Amino acid sequence: MGDIDIDKAVGVLRAGGLVALPTETVYGLGADAEDPAAVARIFQTKGRPPNHPLIVHIGGAEHLADWAEDVPEAARLLAERFWPGPLTLVLRRGGRVPLDTTGGLETVALRVPDHPVALELLNAFGGGIAAPSANRFGSVSPTTADHVRAELGDGVDFVLDGGPCEVGVESTIVDATSESLSILRPGGVTREDLEQALGRPLDVPSTSEVRVPGQHPSHYAPNARVVLVDPDELVAETRRAHELGHRVGVFLPSSLADAPGTVRAHAVVSVPVSLDAYARGLYGYLRELDEKGCDLILASLPAQEGLGLAIANRLRRAAGPRPA
Repeated sequence: MGDIDIDKAVGVLRAGGLVALPTETVYGLGADAEDPAAVARIFQTKGRPPNHPLIVHIGGAEHLADWAEDVPEAARLLAERFWPGPLTLVLRRGGRVPLDTTGGLETVALRVPDHPVALELLNAFGGGIAAPSANRFGSVSPTTADHVRAELGDGVDFVLDGGPCEVGVESTIVDATSESLSILRPGGVTREDLEQALGRPLDVPSTSEVRVPGQHPSHYAPNARVVLVDPDELVAETRRAHELGHRVGVFLPSSLADAPGTVRAHAVVSVPVSLDAYARGLYGYLRELDEKGCDLILASLPAQEGLGLAIANRLRRAAGPRPA
């Protein structure tokens, strides 16, 4: 771990500055959630459209009523069960939350991060910290302090270095504005765990009228173009792309673990069998293939169960149509 000067970070936040903070999911670019000018700096530094709402990080479930109104019982149940943890609840905005922070919406996204440094900062600061991922809008999320420094540089006033992120993909976002909950973004808490806690199935709609982070068609994207292919076609597609002159990076699934010698690729990432390990490493793998000079990345989607649902979501967005 590097610099974890909590007092300094609190001073930066209170002065309207930006602090990159570690969470269990990815590093966040934090500002005082109640300071519109500081929040505006987040959007400016990331190049993020101002109508994209930010997640407000709070110090514990006991602070829920400070930030949200009309909290359904099902939402309270999930907060008790999964906070601190990689779960974000979208609720009716409380009067404490500026519209600048919610992207102009009457809803607010709240979570309690499961990271000792983040929790220490929140408790010392005594307020909410608005924090999207600490990277340029649409690009690969950062899972180490070095990723933040490399991408945002002097745009961040202070980087709290809490080591590598344990989960590696963003939080699950649940629409909890009514009792009929739904998953708006798969993430670090699995659909199966949420359903078990609630005792009923949850929808994962492909589109939603509720605006939340991570819904842009192209998101989590490296510099290289990402193309998704069927596992059975991966080796042949890699060879074809290589013959066309591409510097190909390939995510090699464990089912093809014996194939590295037959894969005509510039760089190969061997995907872990464990979905936990895959999620933890996903963004690092994408950055690694960029750093090795790949212009094309070929990958297959994992089975969409457990954390595989979140990994598949991130890979689909990474492969989405890029802005012109």
